[in-house]
Amino acid sequence: MREAVVLIGHGAAASDTPGRLVAELKRLEAERRARGETSPGAREAELDRQVRSWPRTPATDPYQAGLEEIARALAPRLGGRRLVVAYNEFCAPSVETAVESLAAEGFTRVTLVCTMYTRGGVHAEFELPALVKALGTRHPGLTVDYAWPYDPDRIAEFLAGQLARGVWV
Repeated sequence: MREAVVLIGHGAAASDTPGRLVAELKRLEAERRARGETSPGAREAELDRQVRSWPRTPATDPYQAGLEEIARALAPRLGGRRLVVAYNEFCAPSVETAVESLAAEGFTRVTLVCTMYTRGGVHAEFELPALVKALGTRHPGLTVDYAWPYDPDRIAEFLAGQLARGVWV
């Protein structure tokens, strides 16, 4: 069994991405959701591609750089499973693209783990479970797990540990 883990971050637009592209993308997304539609139209899909593929550096996208730093620390703790980074929005690859690529490479089990810890968020609580279901339907030979929600006591333990370190910016 070939196993992989997808570390999911929210994603952010690069600071030099033209604001008009991001604004139009978010407007089209809001209008589509208000109509109850799930699939983006051609213009929304094109804008999403442009924003996600905008060139990035640690200076223009510190969020991406930060998530990649976490990935470098996490990878050696995964017992040989491959680690891929993906994003909910604004940055490539998307979660769907990452999982599709792993499926095409012959992975048979993919576990999604996200950096969004609290319940009630649209991405973590609603979009990702729906995506897991869709991917399972599309790839019957692929097991897609979602390691969420997190135990509030474990999160509290982590936060208390950070406070005990006494290291702040």
